[in-house]
Amino acid sequence: MMCYSILGPFFPNEAEKKNVSNTVIGMIFGCYAVFNLLSSLLFGKYLVYIGTKFMFVGGMFVSGGTTILFGMLDRAPDGPVFITMCFLLRAVDAMSFAASITASSSIVAKAFPNNVATVMGSLETFSGLGLVLGPPLGGFLYQTFGYEVPFIFLGCLVLLMVPLNMYILPTYVDSTPSQHSFWKLVTLPKIGLLSFVIISLSGSFDFLDPTLSLFVLNKFNLSAGYVGLIFLGLALSYAISSPLFGLLSDKIPYLRKWLLVSGNIITAVCFMLLGPVPILHIESQLWLLVLLLVVNGISAGMSIIPTFPEVLSCAYENGFEEGLSTLGLVSGLFGAMWSLGAFIGPTLGGFLYEKIGFEWAASVQGLWGLISGLSMGLYYIVEHWRRKRCEPQNTLHTEEERTSLLPHRI
Repeated sequence: MMCYSILGPFFPNEAEKKNVSNTVIGMIFGCYAVFNLLSSLLFGKYLVYIGTKFMFVGGMFVSGGTTILFGMLDRAPDGPVFITMCFLLRAVDAMSFAASITASSSIVAKAFPNNVATVMGSLETFSGLGLVLGPPLGGFLYQTFGYEVPFIFLGCLVLLMVPLNMYILPTYVDSTPSQHSFWKLVTLPKIGLLSFVIISLSGSFDFLDPTLSLFVLNKFNLSAGYVGLIFLGLALSYAISSPLFGLLSDKIPYLRKWLLVSGNIITAVCFMLLGPVPILHIESQLWLLVLLLVVNGISAGMSIIPTFPEVLSCAYENGFEEGLSTLGLVSGLFGAMWSLGAFIGPTLGGFLYEKIGFEWAASVQGLWGLISGLSMGLYYIVEHWRRKRCEPQNTLHTEEERTSLLPHRI
């Protein structure tokens, strides 16, 4: 995650020196999400054939290598050659990242079938820390040693993890390919709605990347360093709360659905108050903004952590076989939907910020989260109502079967 987040503080400035326009810089960042989306679906489908351990370790190896090579791009000629190499390396890095994340989710679900949410919540702590530590570490290494060192340092760090994981990780063998497809998975009504929730949550996170810093700089006249500290509140609250919600999801499975719905609604309210939306006539204040970002991080953990076990349990309930093939499909779908949100969020956010300002743009993003949360809540209510209606019929059939098995009187 540090390799993913390291570019922000200094790459745009370096790219401008290479005669790259702001539009193309945005495309270099955006292509990562596109290739991550496509690769997640592909690796999820063929996980059984490739193998979880090989996919995870291989993804790490390629990611470490491309990170180091990205650090050499300052030596590339200006203009088209530099731009082409940026797109190529970002695309390969995105594919290797998708391979590792898809495999890791499957390994977690296979190794800890009864504690999937708890373990994934714990891992999200380290994902959050990686996102938080990447920009300041990258900025420090760049200012101290130049462009190449941040990438070489982190790339080598990832490569060092390869032999360690080769030794530690178990090998899971499942030679049975799935009889189902991504299309069958995503067309299940519940999983379709959960996919919409994942896209919404991912989009809300990445919406803030191109918009919040500009809003804070213009509104409160803060320096760039203080803006980074504001982002810290969101990332740390998410990282700290995720294990707790993972534990709750595993210990009390019934809570998952309501954590998910409540988290979406709270996230929507936070976004509507970030500006705040002009119709509320509330003055924008820095302390309120920071508080809302902290609450938003907690509500994001509340929503995101239960989604993977919910998708997995829904797949099993609808006839998907238990094994690596289904785990691969679910992991790939989760990664693909997250990447789609990561592409839509900043793209739509940047456009709306330019056209209607941050206050209204954040409110539109909040409305998206509100719709996804209410849709999921309505689905769960209808699902509960249908099950309550089926219970008396099932009881009646059971009683009739028991009566038929009793010996007849002569």
